[in-house]
Amino acid sequence: MSSGSTCAVVGCHNNSRKLKFWSETSCFVHKRLRQTCPCPAPYALHSMPRKGERGAAWLAALRLKRPPRRVYVCSFHFVHKKPTDLHPDPELYLGYDRRGELVRATLTETANVNSSSSVDEDVEDGPHCSVDYPSTVSDQTGLSSSATPPDPRLRSRHTQWEDPARQGHDRSQRASREDVQHKTTPCDESGCFMLQSDADALLYTGVALETFNMLVSTLEGHASNSFTMSVRDQVLMTLVKLKTNHVIGALSRQFRVSQSMAGKIISYWIDKLEEVLRPLIPWLPRETVRATMPAAFKMHFSNTTCIVDCSESLLQKPQKLDSRGESYSHYCHYYSHNTVKYLVAIAPCGLIVFVSAAYGGRCSDKFITMDSGILDYLMPEDEVMADRGFTINNLLFERKVKLVMPFTKKRGQLTEDQVTSTRRIAHVRIHVERAIRRLKVYKILSQVVPITMAPKIDKILRVCAALVNLSSPVSRDFVS
Repeated sequence: MSSGSTCAVVGCHNNSRKLKFWSETSCFVHKRLRQTCPCPAPYALHSMPRKGERGAAWLAALRLKRPPRRVYVCSFHFVHKKPTDLHPDPELYLGYDRRGELVRATLTETANVNSSSSVDEDVEDGPHCSVDYPSTVSDQTGLSSSATPPDPRLRSRHTQWEDPARQGHDRSQRASREDVQHKTTPCDESGCFMLQSDADALLYTGVALETFNMLVSTLEGHASNSFTMSVRDQVLMTLVKLKTNHVIGALSRQFRVSQSMAGKIISYWIDKLEEVLRPLIPWLPRETVRATMPAAFKMHFSNTTCIVDCSESLLQKPQKLDSRGESYSHYCHYYSHNTVKYLVAIAPCGLIVFVSAAYGGRCSDKFITMDSGILDYLMPEDEVMADRGFTINNLLFERKVKLVMPFTKKRGQLTEDQVTSTRRIAHVRIHVERAIRRLKVYKILSQVVPITMAPKIDKILRVCAALVNLSSPVSRDFVS
C-alpha cells in the first residue's frame, strides 16, 4: 500500500519528491535548471477518479488491499503515458503477473500509434536534454512483432522498479563520456554554467568574471595537447581547487574527468599560472611607492618602503619524523601543529610586493627574512615596518635601512611619546594583516594544506598572491 503523492503500484517508487529533485538539477544541453528549460519530465503522476466506475476499475487493476485516501499512478503504467478514452485504466507493470489478454491485445493497437506519435513529438519539440525514457514495452515490440511477448531483458530494463533518477544518472554519464571523446563547444563547457556572474566568479575563483576571461585568453598559448578538456575548464578547475580546497575526487566528478586526470591538470596549471602571473608581484621602485602612498603614511611614515610580516598555514602531518620536526610550530595560534611559514611584504598602498618560499613552522622570522632574499631588494635610506617579533635590526643596519617597529616594554612604563608612536605604527601596520587575510581567502592556505600539495606550496603562494593583486582594487582602508 502507498499513500501521499507516491505511485500506488506495488513495487513502484516514483513520487513527487523525485520529480522535484529532477526539476532542481541542471540541464546539460540548455545549461540551466530543468524547471526552466523546455525538457519534459520523465514521468507524471495521475490521480484516480474518486467517483464512478473508473475508480472501481483502477482499484481492481491495482489490487490494493488497503487503498489510501488519494491514489496516484505514474505514467509508466499507462499505455499512452496517461489515461485516455481508449485505455483509461493502468495496465502495464502493475507489480504482479497478469496473464490477462488485455496487455497483449493492446500491443497491436498501440504499436502504430506510439511509433507515429514518437516521431511527431521529436519533430515538434526538437531534441531534449532530459532523460530519454522509453514509454512502454509496446514501443520496443512495435518495432519487431506484436504477436510475441517482449524480451525479458527489455522488460527488466523498463520496469517500474528501476529508479528513473539513477537511470538518468547512468545516461548522463554515458553522454559525458561521449562528449569527452569529441571536442566540446563553448556551450558544452562546465565553466559556462558555473560562472554566470561576477558573484559566481568571485565564489569559485576569487577574481571577477571579466578578469577570469582575460586570464583564460592569456593562458590559451600555454595549453597542453594531452588534455581533452577546454582550457577554460582546466583553468577553472585549478582556481576552484585553490579557492575552495575541494578534494580531487569532488572536482573530478564536477568536471567529469578521472581523479588522476584532474590531479595532472591541476599540477600542470599551477606551474603555468606561477610562470605567467609572476610579474604581478612586482617590487615597486621608491618613486612609485611615494606616488601611491596613502595619507596615513605621508604624515608620519613617508619613507616607508614596505611592511613585512610572517604567516603560517596548517600542514597535514608528514609521515617522516624529520619532516614533522622541521614543520612543528611553536607559534601560539598553531602550537603543537605542523605548519608552513612564509614572509609577506606589502607596499603602503596595499599591493603585495613580495612573498617568500614556504619554510617549516619551526623557522624564526629572522631566519626567513635573511634566507628569503627580500634584503636584496632594499636600498639605503629605505624604511621597513615590522612587528615586535622581527629582530632584524642588525641585518638592516648593514644595508643602511631603518627598521620601524612598536616599542617593547622592557623596564618600566613606556613614555607618552613612545605610546603615541606605538599607536601610530600599529594603526598603519594593520594593513599587512589585512593583506594576509585577503591572501587566505584562498582556502588552500587557510585550511590544512594536503601533503600531496606540499611540493608545490611555493608556487601556490605566488599564484594566490598574484591573484590577490589581480582580483580587486585596493580597499578603502588603505586610502583612508
